[in-house]
Amino acid sequence: MKIAQYYDNGKIKVGMIDNGMLAPVDFQGDMIELIEIGEGLNKCGNPLAVEDVKFAPAVTRPEKIIALMFNYPSHFSESKWKRHIPEYPLIFAKFPNTLNSHRGLITWNTDLTDKVDFEGELAVIIGRKIHECPEESAMDAIFGYTCANDVSARNIQFMDNQIVRGKSPDTFCPLGPWIVTADEAPDPHALNLKTILNGEVVQESNTGEMLFRIPELISFLSMTFTLMPGDVILTGTPHGVGCFRDPPLYMKDGDEIVVEIEGIGRLENKCKTRHKG
Repeated sequence: MKIAQYYDNGKIKVGMIDNGMLAPVDFQGDMIELIEIGEGLNKCGNPLAVEDVKFAPAVTRPEKIIALMFNYPSHFSESKWKRHIPEYPLIFAKFPNTLNSHRGLITWNTDLTDKVDFEGELAVIIGRKIHECPEESAMDAIFGYTCANDVSARNIQFMDNQIVRGKSPDTFCPLGPWIVTADEAPDPHALNLKTILNGEVVQESNTGEMLFRIPELISFLSMTFTLMPGDVILTGTPHGVGCFRDPPLYMKDGDEIVVEIEGIGRLENKCKTRHKG
């Protein structure tokens, strides 16, 4: 099942995606309430063409957005980082203010950064509260999957010599367009992934390249902190990011960036810059 959040007269609602249409459902609540309650959905009302839907982020109020560094060996190699390939998952946080939707604008202040990079990723949405979860049962804790773009202000990231501030400007985590429930994605480690900038493929890989697979990630994280329904795990990006190219390739005003994952969906965003005052 594909389940989306969308805006209806300014209010977030949940709908089902089927054959290019969004069907309203008889559920009064948002995605996290749906995940927590776990009840079935029944279509009601008139369906809308997907092209006419104003999407909200796939999840709008997660307790945590957790992201992975160097979970694709190809990305580690292109970074020329002077350390050995990670022996355990390297994580950082993005704040919920970064959440953005399918077709939402990625915006930034050019006085703050002019080095805004793309990172196409598969995102995991947690389906129930878990703590100290063994790998053997970790997949049972997943509600579904969606596309993500871990947008990054590289000048801030490299200047600070740490991750969070450069990863957390407003709008820097597009998530969507919908969630594909776990039962419809039985093998999330066999999905082709592309990132496309202005019609040109800039990242192309397969989730099978992940260094740390999803059950190991979930178990590893839950050994330290409780994962809650609706929490988001960004599983890392493959090679091809802009900052490690020669010359570097950064997004600019008017650009269109797309993250496309086989069997999951196509997340599209445009870029818009602004200035102080």
